Amino acid sequence: MAEEEKKADEKEEFEPKIVGFLCKWCSSSAADLAGTSRIQYPPNIRIIRLMCSGSVDSVYLVKALMEGADGVLVAGCHPGDCHYIEGNYKARRRVALLKDIMKTLGLDTDRVWIRWIGADEGRKFAETVSEMTKELKKMGSNPMQKHWAL
Repeated sequence: MAEEEKKADEKEEFEPKIVGFLCKWCSSSAADLAGTSRIQYPPNIRIIRLMCSGSVDSVYLVKALMEGADGVLVAGCHPGDCHYIEGNYKARRRVALLKDIMKTLGLDTDRVWIRWIGADEGRKFAETVSEMTKELKKMGSNPMQKHWAL
């Protein structure tokens, strides 16, 4: 019984680490807007700015998970609004393929999210980070790091 209580306490204390790959033009601007508007969201995300969500390589997403991130967020411009015409469509295809590969390998695909967040959607950015943090807390710590650590 004491071991079950200990596991429950660990889950409550667990704070997930999220790596966010954000488009410079839209999603990163939304994160800035959330900050300047003082919209509260969990400090669990570490942001990496990209010129376009389409420039993120699946290798970087997997590397983030293997090195200890509990979740990865790819966020870009809404479809049709990409500054690089179709970069967000490339990102969507890459994430879909990565999730297929992860599913085949028996890995949890719910740890990788892709969202479209415009520059004027600071509140949506904050809500996305909050929702992702909440879902990752339910899942618990990412087991990939333990298996990868040498």
